[in-house]
Amino acid sequence: MGKLIRCLTRDATVMALFLDSTDMVSRAETIHKPSAVVTAALGRLLTAASMMGVMMKGKDDSLTLKLAGGGPVGTVMAVSDSSGNVRGYAQNPIVEIPLKPNGKLDVSGAVGTDGQLWVLRDNGAPEPYVGCTPLISGEIAEDVTSYYATSEQTPTVCALGVLVNPDLTVQAAGGLLLQLLPFCPDEVIDKVEANVAKLPPVTAMLGQGMTPEQICALALDGMEYDVLDTYEPEYRCTCSREKVERAFAAMSREDRLSLPNEEGVAEATCRFCDAVYTFTREDLERIGK
Repeated sequence: MGKLIRCLTRDATVMALFLDSTDMVSRAETIHKPSAVVTAALGRLLTAASMMGVMMKGKDDSLTLKLAGGGPVGTVMAVSDSSGNVRGYAQNPIVEIPLKPNGKLDVSGAVGTDGQLWVLRDNGAPEPYVGCTPLISGEIAEDVTSYYATSEQTPTVCALGVLVNPDLTVQAAGGLLLQLLPFCPDEVIDKVEANVAKLPPVTAMLGQGMTPEQICALALDGMEYDVLDTYEPEYRCTCSREKVERAFAAMSREDRLSLPNEEGVAEATCRFCDAVYTFTREDLERIGK
């Protein structure tokens, strides 16, 4: 199970979150069986969504990140609840492209840079809040940083990492989010910038066995702070047969009864967890009554 902590400096000028998302990204890899570079892309987006999700205030609030950059992976989607539990998928899970010259996975090449990052916040209002910013790198962390700066005018540092083993399993995954809150003084900004410049990559810190608490301590070195919240988020799908039935019920009877195959069976597959729900023609008839 993952671990996410949220910290706030005692002068209320800096908020820091760190998430060890290794387990949740591993679960996504087990479900979707993507190629290595898609695991890295999806894992980064899931991690970002989880950290952003816990900043939602309501128990039933949700946050959706949709990334469409024009690359071979297509659209990448991640949905989080307010406890950081996530689900997601990549439109094209198998993408094989060369490594970068430094030997790292080319997430930007898979995602593309000609597109947008969409952020949808649903807090139960009649219309959800929707923000959209152009991608600046396709590496996802920089795009999240740009979203906050452009759409919410909140200075933010986002670092994301997913380390994939040669057998395509996930060795480590995590993310750090630092935000400067209103009226943050220059001297605190200088401390944050100096601390960020010294931080090793996220997966390197996790590989050294560092805990979220220790990593936040490094990011907030020289500042007094308190841990506000601790979460144990996981990859969790919310699909059910009842939800599929409601979707079928919204269709016309003619369209619904056109779904079964030659054997008289219709199947609905969840994109988030690959669960398959099977309906006979009799089931579809009954739904409409």
